[in-house]
Parts: sequence; structure tokens; C-alpha cells
Amino acid sequence: MQVIKKDENGDGELRFGTEVVCSEDGSIAALLGASTSVSIMLDVLEKMFPTNFASEARQKDIMEMISTYGQSLIEDGTLCIKTRNRTSKLLNLD
Repeated sequence: MQVIKKDENGDGELRFGTEVVCSEDGSIAALLGASTSVSIMLDVLEKMFPTNFASEARQKDIMEMISTYGQSLIEDGTLCIKTRNRTSKLLNLD
């Protein structure tokens, strides 16, 4: 997706990628672009249901589904390798 948005100076800025747009009251959200990224979907849930999303129970649910949620596979090489090995085993890629 390509879009021109106002920057902090009020000038136009060309942006690329995927963007989540939500109404102020949280009744509707739109995903602009073509991404099916898990992180984008989590952004939608966080914007649409901030209280529920931040709850301890929901965070636990997310961690059960995405064991590396909130951790950086870029910064933690050991976690990255562990995750790749687990994923390869689950998908029978060994």
C-alpha cells in the first residue's frame, strides 16, 4: 500500500506498507494493505479491545498461542534457534 499522510509538520509524507485504521469508539477497524502478518492482527486486537487485550488472562492466552510474544528473535539468537527447531519439528521439516 502507498499512502500520503501528514507528518508532524503538516507536510505530506509518502508511506508504504500495511496500516490499521480504527474508529475512535472502537466499533470498526480496517486493515489497509495486503498483510496477513500476525503482528498486524495483534495490533488490530489491541486497538479494538485495549482493556481486554491488556488483561492478564488475555496475555496468557496469547503467550499460549505465540510462545515468543513480546520477545525479540533478532536480539535473542538462542531463542531464535530454539523457535526454528521447534517449528521445523512441528511442521515435519526435519
